[in-house]
Amino acid sequence: MILNNKFVHKETISNAAAWKGADFTDNESWIHVLSTETIEELHAALEQVQSSNILLEKMEAKHFPLGDFANTLAQFAEELENGRGFLLLRGLPIERYNDEQIRYIYYGIGLHLGSPVRQNPKGDLLGVVMNVGDKNNKKTRVYETNAYLPYHTDPSDVVGLLCLRKAKSGGLSSLVSSVSVYNEIVQHYPEFLALYYRPLYYAHLGKNEPALTPIFSFHNGKLSCRYLRQYIELGHELMGLTLSRVEVEALDIFDAITHDKRMRIDMMLEPGDLQFANNYSILHSRTEFEDHEDESQHRKKLRLWLKMPNARTLAPDFPGRNGFPAPDATVMLQR
Repeated sequence: MILNNKFVHKETISNAAAWKGADFTDNESWIHVLSTETIEELHAALEQVQSSNILLEKMEAKHFPLGDFANTLAQFAEELENGRGFLLLRGLPIERYNDEQIRYIYYGIGLHLGSPVRQNPKGDLLGVVMNVGDKNNKKTRVYETNAYLPYHTDPSDVVGLLCLRKAKSGGLSSLVSSVSVYNEIVQHYPEFLALYYRPLYYAHLGKNEPALTPIFSFHNGKLSCRYLRQYIELGHELMGLTLSRVEVEALDIFDAITHDKRMRIDMMLEPGDLQFANNYSILHSRTEFEDHEDESQHRKKLRLWLKMPNARTLAPDFPGRNGFPAPDATVMLQR
């Protein structure tokens, strides 16, 4: 079926990315504990990059040399693109390092997976995820508050989170397969399917003004998803447009499916955990949390957005969104 030059895939999809939370009952194959040898490789790479006095933004993978772990990270990149789409690395000894050293280690790992891209108009390549924003301001980026963070995707091929500190309570991380969400729509709401292929205005896609993109795109045998309802609503508000009743209903259906507890896998990221997820096949969320009174103990995570060398080819009407342009650039970073 063709809709405004977009192919609407009308069949359910069966591949490794089409998982449900129940598939991981008593199955922790997605968790990879860092070995002593890997930790020492990372430490040696840190010592080498520190001795070179190179700025973090100028780093390349060659400045952070890894042995066997580099090969493992290449396998992880394959899992992120062609497997289940997410994984967790556990056991980075962050207590061994200061904040700057942790940033270099995390960034170095990222360089062996892909290319870090900028996360805001200021040009930050490493984002700090903390409760620092006004959640009553619609333009506040959602991750800057302690409020519930709805299921969404980020504007990059892959998103990584490194946990430095947990909250006093709450802050549970949750993942849902967007492929499985799609399958539910195909099976139970086929009359709405074409709506998800129609372009909608999104705020915060790396441009000052909202940009058009559909929620789903099927291209070269792969389904891709882009979603954050708050930014869709904000995008249309900024454009002076009102979402139709049927569009709102379609968004309600999408949200209801993601909130079905059978769909998701939940995890509490512990200090030293690194979570990576493919933004085209995984939706991520976080529960509301309460911080400690001591500001030095507030919940803190470092975020990477990565442009991946093995990323899928995207349809022309679903362009790659890989971060924000450099502060002095005028062309958005796109694949």
